[in-house]
Amino acid sequence: MKFSCPKCKSKIGIQKTFNKKMHVSCEKCGLEDLLEFSKNADEVFLEFLSRFDKGLVTEGGLSEGLKDEGIVRGEDEIKEMIGKNNPDKITEEILFSKKDYISEYKVLSNPEPKMGCKVEELGLDESITEHLKELKIDQFYKFQEEAIKEITFGENVIIEAPTASGKTEAFLIPVIQRIKKEAVDENVFAIFVYPTKALARDQYPKIQKFAEKIGVNVKVFDGDTKQEERREIIDHPPQILITNFDVLHYHMWHQTKFSSLLSSTRILITDEAHVYSGIFGTNVHYIIKRLKRICTNKLQFVAASATLDDAKEFCQKLFGEKMQKIQGSGKKGKTDFVMLFPSLRTQRALMVELTKKLTQKNHKTMVFNNSHLNSELLAIQAKKQKVNIKVHRAGLMANYRTSVERQFKEDQLQAISCTPTLELGIDVGNVDCVISSTIPVNRLVQRIGRAARKGQRGYAFLALGNDPISQYYKNHPDDYFEDIEKTYIDPKNPFVEEFQILAMACDRPISKHELKEHQEVIEQHIINENLKEFNNRIIPNFDKINSMLSEYSIRGIGNSIDIFLDGKKVGDRVLPIALEELHKDAIYFLAGIRYKVKEFDYPEKNYAKLERIPRDYPYYTKSLTEEWPTIETVYERRKANGIEVAFCKLHVEKKVYGYVNIELGQEITQGEKVQLDTPLEYDFVTKGIVFHAPRPLKVIEESEDQEYTEASGYHATEHVVIEGSNMITGGVSQDLGGISLGTSGLIFIYDGAIGGSGASKALYDRFEKALERSMFIVKECPCKNESGCPRCTFSYRCGNNNEYLHKYSALEILERINSGEETELIDPTEGDKPLV
Repeated sequence: MKFSCPKCKSKIGIQKTFNKKMHVSCEKCGLEDLLEFSKNADEVFLEFLSRFDKGLVTEGGLSEGLKDEGIVRGEDEIKEMIGKNNPDKITEEILFSKKDYISEYKVLSNPEPKMGCKVEELGLDESITEHLKELKIDQFYKFQEEAIKEITFGENVIIEAPTASGKTEAFLIPVIQRIKKEAVDENVFAIFVYPTKALARDQYPKIQKFAEKIGVNVKVFDGDTKQEERREIIDHPPQILITNFDVLHYHMWHQTKFSSLLSSTRILITDEAHVYSGIFGTNVHYIIKRLKRICTNKLQFVAASATLDDAKEFCQKLFGEKMQKIQGSGKKGKTDFVMLFPSLRTQRALMVELTKKLTQKNHKTMVFNNSHLNSELLAIQAKKQKVNIKVHRAGLMANYRTSVERQFKEDQLQAISCTPTLELGIDVGNVDCVISSTIPVNRLVQRIGRAARKGQRGYAFLALGNDPISQYYKNHPDDYFEDIEKTYIDPKNPFVEEFQILAMACDRPISKHELKEHQEVIEQHIINENLKEFNNRIIPNFDKINSMLSEYSIRGIGNSIDIFLDGKKVGDRVLPIALEELHKDAIYFLAGIRYKVKEFDYPEKNYAKLERIPRDYPYYTKSLTEEWPTIETVYERRKANGIEVAFCKLHVEKKVYGYVNIELGQEITQGEKVQLDTPLEYDFVTKGIVFHAPRPLKVIEESEDQEYTEASGYHATEHVVIEGSNMITGGVSQDLGGISLGTSGLIFIYDGAIGGSGASKALYDRFEKALERSMFIVKECPCKNESGCPRCTFSYRCGNNNEYLHKYSALEILERINSGEETELIDPTEGDKPLV
């Protein structure tokens, strides 16, 4: 309903504030008021009219009130923040808009990169030096000089430098130098591995153009390489081969002609190394180990990345070798950076408005979201505002994604709503602005690195959200710059180890004296007749294990569900998340359009069929789940403050029993419930932590329903610890699940990946800091609801529709933990209600 201003008859806006009040304003004449919360907008408007009639509402007279409530910053504070910087008109308009709380404004500028030696001083092959001169490169950056020297010398190196700073040249030049000096014709000398086919294909022309000028042959071999090109590569191997780890995995265990080319490899270059975190990285660790087994020479390793805090430690674990780090400096150019907290609207509304403002001024914009759903929802809402925008995310067909990249690069598209898929170095042409939802600062810096590469002024906006960690950063922006992402892998994931040992035996028989560290797994495979002993060697039982290995995915254990529309496959989704997103009648988002699941076949055929729905269909869905954990093995236990916490192997039984309809555009976290006719069940083994929370005795005592208050306190604590510790653990919350068990006080937080990914171990290692951060989030949230709100206790992943939450009970639990109260682990009580 449209409300008119009593003074100038223009449209009146009514918005809920982050601290549960109602802000009424007229943009034209500046009339505004702040009222108590009511779900009924009519009631709010009538109250506003009554106050206007009594002379209690004045033009622009609320600034101080909004400032006191922490809803907006005062103009003086913003001016102080700007200082001697000189923001342009767009940035200034956003800073003083009074629609959001400006948490931070700064101009990000990198010092000029340190220069190294002249090109001719490095003793490179004459053809390389001459070609660099042709490219008008007379001098290297310091980090390039160091990398070229170390790689030429044969050292294992990690090159860490920002996006677009010359990393590719830093590893390409020394590889070509080594090839010119040492290579045997028609042998693969170096393998360049990229995490995706798209990125490899994007980098190939650049590498090929440089190498071929110097007489070095480069080819790409991946799933898209045509049959005649494959034959040419096998008959006449290139000196540099560009591929991905999926291809290496497949061809090694199948012992194809292609895999026989790999044995001559001397150097493995792994670009975008930070991608190999979690379950994918654990598989890659084993694929590298397998590659070492089949290579006749000792392999040299070079990793390159823009965003690794613990680069050396992580890469040494990934490659299983000692490595040295070379640090590069940043790009030139200045970027206006603003951190905004949407205190008068939703995060998505803020991101859509920023996108609209920038694209209206012809600034090409990339909008980064943290999930498939958010990228789709943002594109839908931005299109309604006439923004020329498309979605780019995993799960969409490759040809669609490529066309989006091409349209953006050729200026046919103003904006892309993407997930981290476009964080990688794919060239999408000139970018002026990056808008991002909350992510760790080192990832943000990489995203910002996409903007203003051509030397123009860039824009970067971090849009904080409706979640606990955003609430915390609103008040503590400095901490954001300290909370660096942690990359993690878990080489002892039992499922990955089991599969990869089978693959190893397929690559090449295992001799009795090798792989002592995997002896237990090998013996178990022999008992199960997956492997057998023959002539003092261990060989695979192909008939038995062929289908097992064929179904195995190195990017996430578990089968996937194929998605069909009009009889054509349009995407896929991995289990178990597919059960939550593709159950019957679920609303599924695909390339900016919503569909309904009309048919879902699981566990027999594993497919989902979509049907079209009207554009004005008012809902999307979120599943309701139930989970039950069983501890199988405790690996480690310790005291965090006073509470006992254990890191363990868990068996989780999962059930999707229904869903809720959530109104589109209303970022409410609860919706109308619908039960599924037949619940979907799935159980898996993973790793996680368990701790025993202390009882919130004071709040229980004052409560009418003591059992509800206690159970809801543990459930809220579980939410806050996962969501609120996200940046302390380096953004791993999306890889975690959680269960609180009734009134027992037992809280489980586990890896969402089957077998474990290392995410919960990252939380276990930093648990004290996570508990302290969680307490401040609940304590500082201004909401007065007993159950809390999206910015303290709610979680968008909650399987219980964000019910059974008690903010004050959780606060007492967290205060008791942080003051050192002691607890010991107990066994779960049969019949406890699990809250997820």
